[in-house]
Amino acid sequence: MNKHNVFLLSLGCSKNTVDSERLMAQAEASGICFTDHADEADTILINTCAFIEDAKEESIAETLAAIEKKTKGKIRRVYVMGCLSELYRKELLEEMPEVDGFFGTRELPEVLVAIGAAYREELFDRRSLLTPSHHAYLKIAEGCNRSCSFCSIPKIRGRYVSQPPEQLLREAALLKSAGVKELNLIAQDISLYGYDLAGKTLLNDLVLKLSDIDFEWVRLFYAYPVNFPMEVIRTMRDRKNICNYLDIPLQHCNDRILRSMNRGIDKAGTIRLIETIRENNPDIRLRTTLIAGYPGETREEFEELLQFVETSRFDRLGCFPYCHEEHAPSFTLEDSLSIEEKRDRVSEIMELQESISDEKNRVFEGSSLKVVIDQIEGSTAFGRTEYDAPEVDNECILDIGASNISVGSFCMATITDTSPYELHGRIEEVL
Repeated sequence: MNKHNVFLLSLGCSKNTVDSERLMAQAEASGICFTDHADEADTILINTCAFIEDAKEESIAETLAAIEKKTKGKIRRVYVMGCLSELYRKELLEEMPEVDGFFGTRELPEVLVAIGAAYREELFDRRSLLTPSHHAYLKIAEGCNRSCSFCSIPKIRGRYVSQPPEQLLREAALLKSAGVKELNLIAQDISLYGYDLAGKTLLNDLVLKLSDIDFEWVRLFYAYPVNFPMEVIRTMRDRKNICNYLDIPLQHCNDRILRSMNRGIDKAGTIRLIETIRENNPDIRLRTTLIAGYPGETREEFEELLQFVETSRFDRLGCFPYCHEEHAPSFTLEDSLSIEEKRDRVSEIMELQESISDEKNRVFEGSSLKVVIDQIEGSTAFGRTEYDAPEVDNECILDIGASNISVGSFCMATITDTSPYELHGRIEEVL
């Protein structure tokens, strides 16, 4: 089969990004060339997302755009992989016969064969990074065993499978040797890591060993609130290169809604969890995500969620309107609120969080913080503190002054001014 010149469009979450990076490394080992521009390719490969309606629409729109290029003779082949194909392969085959192949979330070898490459087990640890070279994601598990009513991920990704610690340590060492300084641990649920391998949590052991590899920062994402191993919070406190940051999606606080969501925790347990985490590590910054407009959510229940945000004072928070996903268990419920009402509730929560974020950021004024530089424009550097994850959290906007700094460098910066989602200051020392 002729080798293809491929344009890969990776949509959706960071877990999808890792899948795309793994595919690229395997394909490049077989001589496949990837281009940054679709017009330079003979093949377009789209790694799709299907988690919420907006993601589905984007995936479909990009596929239709690729089909149009094929119809006009600008490219020869279109392949679609990932979550959308996993959920809707039959419908897509009927609606988009121009696509040369649809592949699900667990068909990497088949995708490689389609584009003229071969899957090699010994290259599983290899990745061609799509992130800036100084930070990368490490996917420690695949799939999910939880049965949250609003979520179709178990159907898309299958049962929870922890990656063996020795494999993750090899992969992390390769990333470190490639220049990665910030390692971001991800999974649909890091709380369960290791139970399928050893019958107990292995998360803290893994975090300690990754810390020993001597990354500048190791960051943890997506902790399910049930059975999270508290020793990880103490490790975070004691190890200098483990970021004092945890992303722990809570989704709601009302007991009735939490039961309907099948979250396995109630409001009192949620509050105790937050308090215990902060007691074990007073310097930690917590990020959470919430859902507004869940089926049957009354105004009173929403007001309870607002009050929960007010009293819990999360450092980082995202809120999303409930999406009536046909492959999720909650699809059997009546989607009782209009999209306008859902969006209004999201806006109320985010307006409240903006005032909380503003107060929390003001604490940094006059202080000196360690910052990683993600981008430089003229005499201004844009970076993040350990309390801020790539793409989703606060930005640190710094005057470079006379310092000789480059993207991917770490520095100490004095914070002179703040806003709800930005820190402003100047670089004092390049580390």
